[in-house]
Amino acid sequence: MKPDLSVKIGKLKLKNPVMVASGTFGYAEEFSSLMDLKKLGAIVTKTITLKPRKGNPPPRTVETAAGMLNAIGLENPGIKVFIKDKLPFLKKIGVPIIVSISADNDSEFVELAKILNKTNGVSAIELNLSCPNLGTSRMVSQLDKATYRVVRAVRAATKLTLITKLTPNVTDIGLIARAATAADTDAISLVNTFLAMAVDKDSRRPKLANVTGGLSGPAIKPIALRMVWEVSRTVYVPVIGMGGIMNTEDAMEFIVAGATAVAVGTGSFVNPSASIEIVDGIKRYLQAQKIKDIEDLIGSIKC
Repeated sequence: MKPDLSVKIGKLKLKNPVMVASGTFGYAEEFSSLMDLKKLGAIVTKTITLKPRKGNPPPRTVETAAGMLNAIGLENPGIKVFIKDKLPFLKKIGVPIIVSISADNDSEFVELAKILNKTNGVSAIELNLSCPNLGTSRMVSQLDKATYRVVRAVRAATKLTLITKLTPNVTDIGLIARAATAADTDAISLVNTFLAMAVDKDSRRPKLANVTGGLSGPAIKPIALRMVWEVSRTVYVPVIGMGGIMNTEDAMEFIVAGATAVAVGTGSFVNPSASIEIVDGIKRYLQAQKIKDIEDLIGSIKC
């Protein structure tokens, strides 16, 4: 029996539910000699802004117990260079390309969406409303009204599938997810990193130049799993789960908890082939359990 691994996210139909998380896979070319990119369900690009960003000063990454901290600050070449220099390679891969975007204000989000809406080879937009390393006092996705406003504005600017990426650094993740859904997002992506820090006891200084950064990796998995379960029960759109997914077992837990698809982030740093190994692992699991369709497993948790 060959199980059906395909899932649908808005207008997108993915051949399998495994993608790579924004900010952890560059623009895919960096991984092309290490794995077969065609096996992925989708690729989410590093977040792009309207104009180039230098990012935060180094050091920008720190390894922690069961995870890592990063404070990259959305370093990227800007939308024009991305389309000219990065997108041509991505288009050749043959899997859906989801472009992650961030902006300093509503009008920039809308402008980016309009540009991508008419750019050949872009399958969907991920609205990164949740980067914790930009030096702002509040992230858009920490406020339900702000989330609604930005998602609604971008929705009006594009017909592409729209995925809203949320921060876990809130008291009520369901409230924010419902705001994004009310604004007509096609899917919810969560979680982004948890705001955290590391300290050097000898120098008595933060290990990151930015002082704080985003915590990712296995350390956040139990909390991310709970948030995916919570949100999947309260919205009617697909949920893309991430946060500490390192292997097939991790991915399956997110799917059973309610995720329609999963994204591998920090796991790709440890094992560049982790994502495609998870694809094969999911297939073997379904065969062993005699499950014909991955859809039968999504949200099948018994509480």
